Amino acid sequence: MQCYYLQAKFAAFRPFVSGSFRPTAGFITPSAAYGLLLNIAGIDMRHDDGQSVMTLIGTNLPAFKIALGTGTMPGRHVLMQQLHNYPIGNTGQEHAIHTKGNKYNVIPVKREILSGINAYVVINGNPEVEKKVMDGLTGKTQRSYGLPFLGDNNYLLDRFEPILKMEPVWWFEKIDNETDGIREFTTRLTTSIDRADLSRTRSFLFAPSVEKHDQPPDSAWISMP
Repeated sequence: MQCYYLQAKFAAFRPFVSGSFRPTAGFITPSAAYGLLLNIAGIDMRHDDGQSVMTLIGTNLPAFKIALGTGTMPGRHVLMQQLHNYPIGNTGQEHAIHTKGNKYNVIPVKREILSGINAYVVINGNPEVEKKVMDGLTGKTQRSYGLPFLGDNNYLLDRFEPILKMEPVWWFEKIDNETDGIREFTTRLTTSIDRADLSRTRSFLFAPSVEKHDQPPDSAWISMP
């Protein structure tokens, strides 16, 4: 088992939505933490089947368990932004001549972001991946693409480092509304993503543990992928 401390000023973990409001989950999701670990370990998740218009996620990816904790909850904010797009059909075509070839359909949107990310990411059950993550952090592994980021590619990490001793923190547990009742800071976190068939993407309600613990409780472990 290995624990890592993650710190970042801003992050966004968005579900697949469209429209004028782009929400974020209330904390780093298990699927995002899994992708971040594989990125640092130099394990490529991408799969090109030569047919799909999007980049798919590979199927033979390493399995291990993840637990997510925090000592302080992140802030949540809303930004206003102009969204530029090419409309389908003839919508707004009368504006095209004024933009001289640029995108001419502009709408205001709201985007949620998180601030003050202080997370503990614990992995267990795959010593080989743990070693590759450590090799990636120490520059011993050649990474094939990109800088690690948190949701949007301009939200970079300030710190990501292994720690030997964990302090007591709240651990995010998967909950059931019918049996657990209302829990503070409940949020929906994505555990797996299927880009080819969004109906197979999985997310569940999570909430911080009622008490702080210096080790993840059994209810905090999520099997990945």
